[in-house]
Amino acid sequence: MLIGGAVFFLFRMLRGRQAARPEPAYAGAGGASSYSSGGQSWSTPGGGTTVEAPPSVSDLDRGVEHIRSMDASFDPDGFVEFAKAAFTDVQVGIVKRDLSAVQDRLTPQEYARLQAQCDQLRSARRTNRIERLRINRAQVSEAWQESGQDWVTVYFAVSLADYTVDDATGAVVEGSATPVDIEEYWTFTRPVGPKPWRLSAIQNT
Repeated sequence: MLIGGAVFFLFRMLRGRQAARPEPAYAGAGGASSYSSGGQSWSTPGGGTTVEAPPSVSDLDRGVEHIRSMDASFDPDGFVEFAKAAFTDVQVGIVKRDLSAVQDRLTPQEYARLQAQCDQLRSARRTNRIERLRINRAQVSEAWQESGQDWVTVYFAVSLADYTVDDATGAVVEGSATPVDIEEYWTFTRPVGPKPWRLSAIQNT
């Protein structure tokens, strides 16, 4: 799929827990597939390939309570629905090579990074197709407050067909029209309190 917040995010992981999660990244441009092996990666740069075990329930509950202390209306289940809508809408933007419709749900850095990759696809006269998207699982995996910001990470397990075509010929140049299963972590942030959330980082497993 598809560098804002990545350095801070990884720093926090390394500082906050003994078993940190090295996470892979979305990078590159010019016409590779978002999810397929060896194709274009849309995730935030800065990690490895393994995934840390989910935090304990007490860690997650503590983080949720910290967020609720400044926003009593915060609800993890409701947040997951917001994150699922953002996930789907970002895919639509990638296919259109125009993320302006979701700009208000991305940090400025993340919007600039993702839109730059879309612009590179457009310059290469290629289009990233994302079809048969199905979110099989979505849940809050982390929640915390730090440096005056709320942070929430949502784990996604999805299946989709993801491939890139040449605009002139329609030929598939990367990826496959066969659906694949992928897992990702999407991290959202906002200033502490009842303010709008924005996507700050995408990490794939």
